[in-house]
Amino acid sequence: MSASGGNRAIIAALGANLAIAASKFVAFAFSGSSSMLAEGVHSLADSGNQVLLLIGGKRAKKAATDEHPFGYGRERYVFGFLVSVVLFTLGGVFALYEGFEKVRHPHPVDDWYWPVGVLIFAILAEGFSFRTAMREAQDLRGSQSWVQFIRRAKAPELPVVLLEDFGALIGLVLALAGVGLAVLTHDGVWDGAGTLCIGTLLVCIALVLAAETKSLLLGEAAGPETVTAIRAAAVDHATVTGVIHMRTLHLGPEELLVAAKIAVRHDDTAAQVAAAIDAAEARIRAAVPIARVIYLEPDIHHGTAAPPGTAEQP
Repeated sequence: MSASGGNRAIIAALGANLAIAASKFVAFAFSGSSSMLAEGVHSLADSGNQVLLLIGGKRAKKAATDEHPFGYGRERYVFGFLVSVVLFTLGGVFALYEGFEKVRHPHPVDDWYWPVGVLIFAILAEGFSFRTAMREAQDLRGSQSWVQFIRRAKAPELPVVLLEDFGALIGLVLALAGVGLAVLTHDGVWDGAGTLCIGTLLVCIALVLAAETKSLLLGEAAGPETVTAIRAAAVDHATVTGVIHMRTLHLGPEELLVAAKIAVRHDDTAAQVAAAIDAAEARIRAAVPIARVIYLEPDIHHGTAAPPGTAEQP
């Protein structure tokens, strides 16, 4: 993922959410709508989330140290996981609490034109943010569906912004429906029901984000296409005749560790094997530039490849 592309989407979302949050709190002050309060807190939480993503991106650029020899690339995953926690607690749980309170103690929505006007403005602003995120993700998505892109992306920023903006748009429609029904029926229960729906939506999105970022934190291998490219680049059929087994691990969205046992000819000298390893590393880096940490172990192939997650004995 291009870091600049991710930052553009984050900054667009941050600007939109700050403006929307201010307008929602003003509308809540005039109307007393719980949907507007929940949506205001939602936008405030989203703004904080975008700040977290920017901080994670900056911290991930720190140079490697003796204590962290593989660098800080996974900081982006850590802060992506924090986003899901904030969205769940500050956004989802608060909205559920506010919705239950409004259903138990309903009151009519005053000055309905304030929340309606703000919600229409918010839908336009969130639509702009969502469109920016989709445009930045389009080249990276390739032929994948949007669901596949969110599931398989190794960089957390664009999937997080896409899910947040999508959830915000759905939440705004729910808030508009809740306020509209409360005004038409003169029954504030509908406003509370809309708030409950918003809370449920935010909790579901937070759980999806938590599951995806947890997987990245645990450590994910490269995608099938990348693995195929690395295997093809490693073998030259002269000195390196095959890949016995290989493990890959993302140290960050743009840094990949490759560890492989390669087959060499039994009569090659040590100098020939060393040269073959150097050449194989160069070919791998040329084919997959994010493969920055490569460990190749030469061996004579005596059997079939080891299954994933196991070590093969020579």
